[in-house]
Amino acid sequence: MTDEEVLAEFREAGALLEGHFILSSGRRSGVFLQKMFVFQDPVRTERLCKALAAKIEARFGKIDYVVSPAVGGIVPGYETARHLGAKAVFVEREGGSFTLRRGFTLPEGARCIIIEDIITTGLSLRECRDSVMGEAGTILGAACLIDRSAGRAELGMELVSLMEYAVPDYAPDALPPELAAIPATKPGSRGLSA
Repeated sequence: MTDEEVLAEFREAGALLEGHFILSSGRRSGVFLQKMFVFQDPVRTERLCKALAAKIEARFGKIDYVVSPAVGGIVPGYETARHLGAKAVFVEREGGSFTLRRGFTLPEGARCIIIEDIITTGLSLRECRDSVMGEAGTILGAACLIDRSAGRAELGMELVSLMEYAVPDYAPDALPPELAAIPATKPGSRGLSA
């Protein structure tokens, strides 16, 4: 898929929002990609995740396990795993930190990739990676549908993205006046816990 085709999927789903948003990272932006509007459409989700799976296979080869952070990464993780012929597992927050629960493991010799929906700073990806470092499987790298950092996020591992989409984001104490004049909303899911 081209960048314009990826962005068109978000536009057509009504998922490209404008306003004043508090991102999961805590940073602020005038643009928010509400991926759940995309994920409510299985056909649209399949197109995006099938394209991401092709990029992952081209870069890393055969994948055995996809690991995703809950909540936002579960749908793209599962759907991408389906196209990779891999198993899909996810980490959940427990006591404020990600952990594999529900009996999930990454067995010896398993070739694993971490999949997130959209990244800005890469914090959830790093936390996900750190939570599975003691597992026997090997984390080869990470993948996401959209990299809002345009390659600037420091992940500590290689990232494959379906699209880089550089949208300005700001520290809460460094907002441009036009953004500061709009009430902020927090549409993300980082604050959820199980």
